[in-house]
Amino acid sequence: MNEQDMDRLVEAITARVKDRLQPRAPQAPAAPEAFNKADGRPAHDAACATCVMPLEACEGCGLNPINATAQWLPPSNTPSPAEMARYIDHTLLKAEASRGDIEKLCEEARRHRFWSVCVNATNVRLASSHLQGSEVNICAVVGFPLGAGTPGAKAFEAREAVRCGATEIDMVLNVGALRSGDYRLVTEDIRKVVAAVPGRIVKVILETGMLDLTQKTIACALSKVAGAAFVKTSTGFGPGGATVEDIALMRGIVGSELGVKASGGVRTYEDAVKMLKAGANRLGASSSVQIVTHAKAASTSGY
Repeated sequence: MNEQDMDRLVEAITARVKDRLQPRAPQAPAAPEAFNKADGRPAHDAACATCVMPLEACEGCGLNPINATAQWLPPSNTPSPAEMARYIDHTLLKAEASRGDIEKLCEEARRHRFWSVCVNATNVRLASSHLQGSEVNICAVVGFPLGAGTPGAKAFEAREAVRCGATEIDMVLNVGALRSGDYRLVTEDIRKVVAAVPGRIVKVILETGMLDLTQKTIACALSKVAGAAFVKTSTGFGPGGATVEDIALMRGIVGSELGVKASGGVRTYEDAVKMLKAGANRLGASSSVQIVTHAKAASTSGY
């Protein structure tokens, strides 16, 4: 795909996403057209008849049910504090984290049954050894926290993390490339990481505090096209953090085809409930124990 095709793809996806987010009066569902488009794609919806998106965008379109799955949707009922644990990536990404800190993180994750621990790649092997035989997953960050490495470097980092025991990867988007309009590089960056760890969940950290509405929309759309499993708000090291408005926007863009992870500033059970109700189905937090015990969290920066 050349630069002009990529620009057209992004413009088409952005227009379609913005159209989908517009409020509409309830209407009876239209029956799918009984035909294939000229390029061989089946029509999934009446709107497909006039769709101008190129073939590469079809799998990322919200009208295409090919990847739709209920597992990426938020819970229908509000989880109790204890039940909230299964939505949480228990996180410790500080540079000064010691071996003892990681061991404590793992002990807490095992005790409270958090979905995963999220750690820097250098701590994956240690976490994996401590959590062997448990139901807790290992999440490693890649290109963290700036996202400014090359696609090849990120792919290697992801592959190495999986070799050491990671089951999920949280990669940082190339924010500078996105803001420069270099959508081809943004997409290649994500695709290379996804291809490097087949069968693993890859989440794309957008760093929403650095992006405007259009950039957030494009970042979510390109993450879908590139094969990511989740979009995620923040590193916890940049400006801002997860907001209800951003989570609702991201869920509106990706539909049920991708997961949405809220991270950055989720410190209380009430924060967690708000994020799930807005559309998140995963939470990144360092105050995880306080969340699931409904205790008052200490005032901290980052996660």
